[in-house]
Amino acid sequence: MSDTVAVPAYWEEACAHLMKKDRVMKRLIPQHGDVCLQTRGDAFTTLARSIVGQQISVKAAQTVWERFIDLLPKPRGAAKGTIKPAQVLKLRVDAMREAGLSARKVEYLVDLSLHFDNGQLHVTDWSVMDDEAIIAELVAIRGIGRWTAEMFLIFHLMRPNVLPLDDVGLINGISHNYFSGDAVSRSDAREVAQAWAPYCSVATWYIWRSLDPVPVEY
Repeated sequence: MSDTVAVPAYWEEACAHLMKKDRVMKRLIPQHGDVCLQTRGDAFTTLARSIVGQQISVKAAQTVWERFIDLLPKPRGAAKGTIKPAQVLKLRVDAMREAGLSARKVEYLVDLSLHFDNGQLHVTDWSVMDDEAIIAELVAIRGIGRWTAEMFLIFHLMRPNVLPLDDVGLINGISHNYFSGDAVSRSDAREVAQAWAPYCSVATWYIWRSLDPVPVEY
């Protein structure tokens, strides 16, 4: 990943809103000081990493990712860890498999690269497209489901009002913080989140922090 880090301009306003509207947020937010959501890297690299990391541990994903990017030529001046679709499309399948990628993940990475390389994605328009339109584009890529698309909206595009109801951490965190550990349905979670709008992404980030203080980066 590149060393360029961006943070959301809306964060302070969102925290003030959430602390006013929600008793749990009023307790959680002050516990985490100045830490907030950050984004780094570019869209293609972020999505490629998400595919590499599917269904394996964070440590294993990092190892495979490093082996994978070691296969790529290193263009002069390119940010460390940033990859381009055309580079991936030039790789041999055997080499990608030897780096630790399953046959299915190789197929997914090739499909992702083709979508970017062929201009099938409206990347330059994402800043003005709504969340659901971006999700629809991303889930058309093999290996990317709604959860991955929602993580991309939160961590890369830093959209403020994403509620990832398929996320186990969010559901567990709502159970822990709002229902004394009792089982929580999607409708329960949606009801709790009514107080969070229009900053569901920010509230979700603090729910994750209540379970694991170390921020996740994508």
